[in-house]
Amino acid sequence: MAKRFGGRFSPGAQDMPQPKGEPVHPLESRVKWITIAAIPFLITAFWQEPLGLVTNLAGFGVVALGSLLTREGLQAEAAYNARRVARRPAWPRKLFGGVLTGLGLAVGAYAPDAAAGAALIGVAGLGLHYLSFGPDPMRDKGMEGVDQFQQDRVARFVAEGEDYLAGMLDAIRRTGDRRLEARVQVFAETARELFRRVEEDPGDLAAARRYLGVYLMGARDATVKFSDLYAHTRDQKAREDYEALLTDLEGNFAARTRSLIEGGRTDFDIEMQVLRDRLAREGVRPAETERAALEDRRGVELTDLIRETVKSGRKTD
Repeated sequence: MAKRFGGRFSPGAQDMPQPKGEPVHPLESRVKWITIAAIPFLITAFWQEPLGLVTNLAGFGVVALGSLLTREGLQAEAAYNARRVARRPAWPRKLFGGVLTGLGLAVGAYAPDAAAGAALIGVAGLGLHYLSFGPDPMRDKGMEGVDQFQQDRVARFVAEGEDYLAGMLDAIRRTGDRRLEARVQVFAETARELFRRVEEDPGDLAAARRYLGVYLMGARDATVKFSDLYAHTRDQKAREDYEALLTDLEGNFAARTRSLIEGGRTDFDIEMQVLRDRLAREGVRPAETERAALEDRRGVELTDLIRETVKSGRKTD
């Protein structure tokens, strides 16, 4: 089936919902140059003796694998940086990517009479890789005081919700309609805002549990049925009903996210009031504290003024 191309700068794009997309690491575009720099291994391999052929091909393959791991590491770091609460990556992909890059350079440059030089080239490649892309995130972020058991439950529900969103996106692509694909992606981003909120405060899981499971599963099933129908009939009424459903879902998910944020504000106000009551019971009153601080400040200003006056009188004498 012919598919019309469209994008952000295409005609009519102003009326088309534009998803933000996944976070992108600013250094991700550099990764391709690692593989490009190893292409001479691939080209010259077929003019080498058998040992040179094997080492050149192996060197190129290992460097390409290191580039792949480096790209995945940068993507994991971008997702880590985009969240206020995040766990460190399960394993340091950038580190292993650097090791494979250095190893590939060493293998590609290997010669029976120059093993030490090949090893130095590998070490230099590892060092340059580290300087170019930096280390992997090695510490959890924003996890202080978070119940680990609750965090694991949230992770399971979020993973389930991501599976439902992926199912929606896969199903809507069968329609071949870029506007509908963008519409579903916008809804997915709205749902992920709720995911991030629950990750930041696992105590909100009970209030958002249906949204992460039952409602997303229903949205996925409705998308599958709509895609099957629309791909064959191009029923505009069905399309309008489906877009209205997405609008309702977006509104409900956004409202739930706002309510959780407002609930967090209420919890903060309660904690602040409790602290004030405790200070009052201890005999420390905010008004008295502010008055004492103001009097101290006025006393310091008066002392400084007297000192300046005395200095001026001495200079006059």
